[in-house]
Amino acid sequence: MQEAGQGSIHIDSIDIARIMASIPHRYPFLMIDRMEKIHLPKHGHGKISAIGVKNVTINEPFFAGHFPSHPVMPGVLIVEAMAQTAATLVVLSQGPDAEGKIVYFMTIESAKFRKPVGPGDQLRIHIEEIQRRRKIWRFEGKAFVDGQIRAEAIFSAMIKD
Repeated sequence: MQEAGQGSIHIDSIDIARIMASIPHRYPFLMIDRMEKIHLPKHGHGKISAIGVKNVTINEPFFAGHFPSHPVMPGVLIVEAMAQTAATLVVLSQGPDAEGKIVYFMTIESAKFRKPVGPGDQLRIHIEEIQRRRKIWRFEGKAFVDGQIRAEAIFSAMIKD
């Protein structure tokens, strides 16, 4: 972790243990493995952002039925990975007192799925805050594989006390 200009904190990466301390999701529904390039402005000045990483393997339980002869990660789970990255980011931005609080997914807008995601892909989920009002955040999410956009969405979330 390093302090940056304008009172911001930059964290290079966090591992699965820190993600699991931040959000309640567990296997088989935990959709991110690591987070990188976490930007947390202090005192509400600036926008929070991060990159979530999901290593997609053939062992994912959804591949057994989606689709057995042509495995494709369901688009709703890509959006869920965006939401989990954002939820972890919200908890990190609120500090240790927020750990264990639940961040609820509220809305999805403008979801677009460009190309399939399958076994062997590494999904890199770029999340950036668009707006915050009290305990409600609005985010833009973009999911990439090998630098190519695979999915994108605008969504909102709320942290529960």
